[in-house]
Amino acid sequence: MIPLFKPSYDEQELEALKQPFASGWIGLGPKTKEFEEKFAQFIGIKHAVGVNSGTAALHLAMKVMDVAGGEVITTPITFVSTNHAILYNDAIPVFADVQADTLNIDADKIEPLITSKTNAIVVVHYGGYACDMDKIMAIAAKYNLKVIEDCAHSCGGSYKGRRTGSIGDIACFSFHAVKNLACGEGGMITVNDAALDKRLRALRWLGITKDTWNRAKGEAYSWFYNVDEVGYKAHLNDIPAALGLVQLAKLDKLNNRRRDIVGMYNKAFADLDWLIRPVEKDYTKSAFHNYVVKIKKRDKFIQYMADKGISTGVHYYPNHLYSVYKPYYRKLPIAESIWQKIVTLPLFTDLTLSEINYIIESVVNFSG
Repeated sequence: MIPLFKPSYDEQELEALKQPFASGWIGLGPKTKEFEEKFAQFIGIKHAVGVNSGTAALHLAMKVMDVAGGEVITTPITFVSTNHAILYNDAIPVFADVQADTLNIDADKIEPLITSKTNAIVVVHYGGYACDMDKIMAIAAKYNLKVIEDCAHSCGGSYKGRRTGSIGDIACFSFHAVKNLACGEGGMITVNDAALDKRLRALRWLGITKDTWNRAKGEAYSWFYNVDEVGYKAHLNDIPAALGLVQLAKLDKLNNRRRDIVGMYNKAFADLDWLIRPVEKDYTKSAFHNYVVKIKKRDKFIQYMADKGISTGVHYYPNHLYSVYKPYYRKLPIAESIWQKIVTLPLFTDLTLSEINYIIESVVNFSG
């Protein structure tokens, strides 16, 4: 089977892994610190805090944004981590409908949902395509709301020349094995506020005010630390960080290769009247995490592609339709209609030309 996603690794990643193993420091240490500093520079923001998953990033970001006890306006078309993080923080998810073309949260649907209990808006840059951030930030400013960017799909993407992850009050990234920057697992929180950066570093390490690496850097190990609040075991370590440094250096090149593949797909599918291609708005430069098309006979197409040896996926079943979110259900006509048509085609850097042509040929020959 041609897989849906696959990380792009070579000898550089293998060589990079030798360093933490040789040093004997494989926990939260110098590689994590270096990765954080270089990632913050890449995004164009003051601080980056490494954590052990994108889910942990969302959890901690929402905690320091003080969403507890209030409402968070969110999207249903996302991986459940986005909305689970709202529940982790004892807040209420308020689902807004999405744009039919981008599948991003519809900025025009946000303001009518704002109440006296609304604390924040979480935006997911679906597929790597940025949300309409100017409009969303203006709404947030008008009502004094925090904006949390979920950049799990958009690492390396941009909005009007600014990297996603540098626009909202706080942002979260995932380095899961299928992501554009793949560490196997891991995540990052980006923020400009120094006080929030300090708090996040404690929260990711059980609330401890001085992590092990900082206590070990002096001439003698400093064993003492304080605990100001209950935190979590959520820190990154130097093994994925070593991978992350190599992946970060390659990221723009890898994303450009994704753009080339998307260009081949778009050209080949342009005349298919039964298939709708993804849309890249003029305000975004997509990271092209996935390639999602819309097809009326979606389920038949999925089986057809499987018979051809090509993996496909559905990203995502609307979260507000899951049983756990039943208490927060509201009618969302676009999301509830469009999800039944969406299907994800293989998109990863190391797809060969013969594989790309085979995928294209198979799609074009689908009879419906």
